[in-house]
Amino acid sequence: MKGLILSGGQGTRLRPLTYTGAKQLVPVANKPVLFWAIEDLVEAGITDLGIVVGDTAQQIMDAVGDGSRFGARVSYIHQDAPRGIAHGIKIARDFIGDDRFVLFLGDNFIRDGVVPLVEAFRNDTMNAQIILYRVPNPQDLGVAIVEDGRVKRLVEKPKQFVSDLAVIGIYMFDHHVFEAVNAIKPSARGELEITETIQYLIDHGYDVRPHLLTGWWIDTGKMQDILEANRLILDVMEPRNEGFVDAESQIIGRVTLEKDAQVINSTVRGPAIIGERTRIENSYVGPYSAIYHDCCVVGSEIEHSVILENSCITDIGHRIEDSLIGRNVEITKSHVKPKAYRMVVGDFSKVGVL
Repeated sequence: MKGLILSGGQGTRLRPLTYTGAKQLVPVANKPVLFWAIEDLVEAGITDLGIVVGDTAQQIMDAVGDGSRFGARVSYIHQDAPRGIAHGIKIARDFIGDDRFVLFLGDNFIRDGVVPLVEAFRNDTMNAQIILYRVPNPQDLGVAIVEDGRVKRLVEKPKQFVSDLAVIGIYMFDHHVFEAVNAIKPSARGELEITETIQYLIDHGYDVRPHLLTGWWIDTGKMQDILEANRLILDVMEPRNEGFVDAESQIIGRVTLEKDAQVINSTVRGPAIIGERTRIENSYVGPYSAIYHDCCVVGSEIEHSVILENSCITDIGHRIEDSLIGRNVEITKSHVKPKAYRMVVGDFSKVGVL
């Protein structure tokens, strides 16, 4: 089997972070979301991977490389514009060949991996398997109607309740899917839709089966999703210390200090992770915080937040919480008179002030 990961989306729900960075590279517990997907596939024995890339291709390629760091071989497939999930399959025809494959949206996060899902498909003769997740808001998602262990129909954002089984961003297909993606037409929004692709397979008598996911799944497309995925991983992450903690500091609970991290006259209360070369000084870092590499937190408090690389928070008098802070950000106390909030804020940002 092969793996196909789609990483060409524009990430509009994570702006302004995604104006300058790929949404698939936003970290969860100090590891890019895309890396979790790659590792899930490798764990399931799938090491021949194709990644569909778009405008952020160079960032993805620089981060992933040839895949050897993951124990995989990675090929890149360029998509000229966001033309739908099914279009991503269509342009991967040469890479996939006639092999069976797993399609994984690069911003999807499953805490417990995909091994049992892949094994169910690998050991059967079904033509397709779609992963379903029971949700409280089916009206906002595409859902599947299942009868006698088969998927009978897909409904996009149903106004009336028909099913609470949402179709999430992990699919498995054999070569018959190429018949489907070549037969369907672009939707009103100009994309080749994955729901129409699957419905084609159903309508033409192919064996399409569901697999109900019972663990944790999150589409990390919004800030709250990133924070929740971060919480889920930190809850089960084994602590380790590869950094430095001075005698005046306290490490409480499950805390990971990555290489050359420093904790000076501070308290870090886990679960939390502090990235490589990051300095925590005269500060408090609370539970469910992930601070990426080359950051600093000085004279400040932060909790239940994610901070991306090369950012510094200095002398902030109130605790920062429930926040997603981007790359190369500086948040400091202003000593300029008269006292006032002074900030440069990008499009689609959200700022809460006291």
